Amino acid sequence: MKNNSLLVNGIAVALLGIGAAQAADQPISGGALTWGVTTEPSCFDPHRSSQQAAFFVARNYIDSLIAKKTDGTFAPWLATEWSISADGKEYTYKLREDVVFHDGEKFDAVAVKANFDFIFKPENAATAVSLLQTFDHAEVVSPYVVKLVLSKPDSSFLESTSNVKLGLISPKALEKGDLCGGGRALAGTGPFIFEGYTRGQSAVFVRNPAYKWGPGNAAHEGPAYLDRVTFRFLPEYAVRTGALTSGQVDLIEGVQPTDAPLFAEQPDFKLLTGPSGASTSFTFNINYTRPPADDVRVRRALRDGFDLEPIVKQVYLGTVPRAWSIIGPANPAYNKALVGSWGNDIAGANKLLDEAGWTGRDSEGFRTKDGKRLSIEVGYPQPYVRDNRDILIQGVQASLRKNVGLDLNLRLITAGEYAKNNANGTWTIYPNTDNPSDPARELWDMLGSKGFLYANISNPDPEITRQIDEALASTDPVRKRELTDAVQKRGVDQAFIVPLFAPSWFLAAKSTVNGLSFEAGLDSPSSAYDFWIAKK
Repeated sequence: MKNNSLLVNGIAVALLGIGAAQAADQPISGGALTWGVTTEPSCFDPHRSSQQAAFFVARNYIDSLIAKKTDGTFAPWLATEWSISADGKEYTYKLREDVVFHDGEKFDAVAVKANFDFIFKPENAATAVSLLQTFDHAEVVSPYVVKLVLSKPDSSFLESTSNVKLGLISPKALEKGDLCGGGRALAGTGPFIFEGYTRGQSAVFVRNPAYKWGPGNAAHEGPAYLDRVTFRFLPEYAVRTGALTSGQVDLIEGVQPTDAPLFAEQPDFKLLTGPSGASTSFTFNINYTRPPADDVRVRRALRDGFDLEPIVKQVYLGTVPRAWSIIGPANPAYNKALVGSWGNDIAGANKLLDEAGWTGRDSEGFRTKDGKRLSIEVGYPQPYVRDNRDILIQGVQASLRKNVGLDLNLRLITAGEYAKNNANGTWTIYPNTDNPSDPARELWDMLGSKGFLYANISNPDPEITRQIDEALASTDPVRKRELTDAVQKRGVDQAFIVPLFAPSWFLAAKSTVNGLSFEAGLDSPSSAYDFWIAKK
């Protein structure tokens, strides 16, 4: 494994590849670790959750059929081997025969079928169904062989079965209904058992002593090293930093760039960062079917009416790059041709708005037409706000007001309000990073006709949705790459999307905490399976 470094305020920071482990001496079993995290999961059930920040928590108690490796290939996990039929519509998995769910239920082909059937049923309202758009049914071939049958080829399906959202939960637990509240009722097969959850405070997990079926890309076999892992929900940056420096917690994520010098190259701490934008960039997704953003001139003026580079540098102090595409720069599917192709054309943006008829000005200097202000709302769900992303949007907001007179109205909304707007197709701008998956699937999620943003909009752009659908069905990697490049280009050219920056996960820990890593299938911190604490 190769170690690189990143400069944060002139300080070298260790850069870990996905799946890489920081190891010193020999791992030691035992001990408890407390992890301070930015975001409290609104739902602990990965079948129902849509929070990227919730999935690395779920990985501690949820396993998948297969695991994604750093190089993009796959390793055995709960399935020891798999095959794909010549027509690309049948995926057959041979399962391990020694796996047991946390509630004592047996893991077998019947359990796998029960999970896929559960997710696929509309009445269960599982967000994970987005990964099953081509799924038709599951067949129990034998007690430990299951076949997943598709209605048509799906080039993203193998990766989908490595995704935590399609992770396996005890069928007995599924029968209990809503598992969002976590606790022992949420029984997976993972290295830790969900012991308890105190809303607004913490979630606690204890070692699964029976665990011996870790993923093929893990650093060790057998049970986890740690006896207990506690996630403390600490949304305030200063509070998280203070908790680590004072010894109240052992590890934190979401480290502020200004706090990096407290941990980088310090004898008592370590600071690490994952890959930059291996999944999607943090992006304005613009509902191009709703006025005034249904006018491409308005969307392009929003895209080009500010200089993004200095805003990103000011907020993140050079620790993350500005974005050029919705696909992140560390992703092999990133369209490099988009670099430098858009943005920071103030004169051009003003000309476009003049041509669109927004020539008036109100008392606050915003453009108007027919007495109505040029305003577009950014509805940002409060539970998803992290890493100073709201501060970044405020910087864009101020620049657009000054440069072109466009009112970018940032409003923090509840998750319920966002869900209602999404269901009605009335959302305006949704800022987010997508949960990692196959690049064609990520593009489908954000811009596809049945993805989670446009599923309830009747007239999405036919060209970009056609390209996405073809990319998903393509088994030719060259043709698939041509299509995903074209989708990224059209998304930016038409200003359906305005990428902002390529995020990374920053971890700071006591120097005694080892085994820290990042999971390729999540593009976020891994579970605590390989973590261990050295003696001082």
